[in-house]
Amino acid sequence: MPEELKKRVYHTGYQVIEKPDVHYGRKNADFGQGFYLTAQSEFAGKWAKERKGQQIALNTYELDLTGLEVQRFTRDSAWFDYIFYNRAGSADYVSADVIIGPIANDTIYDTLGIFTSGILKREEALELLMVGPEYEQIALKTEKAAEQLAWKSARVIEPEEIAEFRDAVAKEQEEYLRAIGTAMENREET
Repeated sequence: MPEELKKRVYHTGYQVIEKPDVHYGRKNADFGQGFYLTAQSEFAGKWAKERKGQQIALNTYELDLTGLEVQRFTRDSAWFDYIFYNRAGSADYVSADVIIGPIANDTIYDTLGIFTSGILKREEALELLMVGPEYEQIALKTEKAAEQLAWKSARVIEPEEIAEFRDAVAKEQEEYLRAIGTAMENREET
């Protein structure tokens, strides 16, 4: 079956973003500089963080992948190498309009980037990055990709909903840290 060419995607931020800037944002993010989205609306909500005097908008888009060069990653060594390289602030070596793949859980669950810090051996870091739930992120890397992103709507995420998302993330983080602890203990025993 051919890849789905149109995807409903989401971005959470402090404003409605009808036309994203692919050049805005951190170069040392998992997939390098770009405009980050997800096809999972609940996951997009989990990124909502309250800021005094700011509302949080959940933007909804449709991304048309027709004619775009798409690089897909799975949780494997190529994915790890790409994340490690980008987090080091190196020039992006993947030439694609869109990159789709798992987000590294150490970003979500505040492990301070220890896995890509150089403290652990590469194999150890890769093994630990495989732990926990898998959420997909989509990075638009080129203007061509941004032109094929159609803004559909935005809604304000209310404080009660943000609190629910924060509670869900806190519970996931507890489970994740337990799983990381177990993986590290098992590693030490071998």
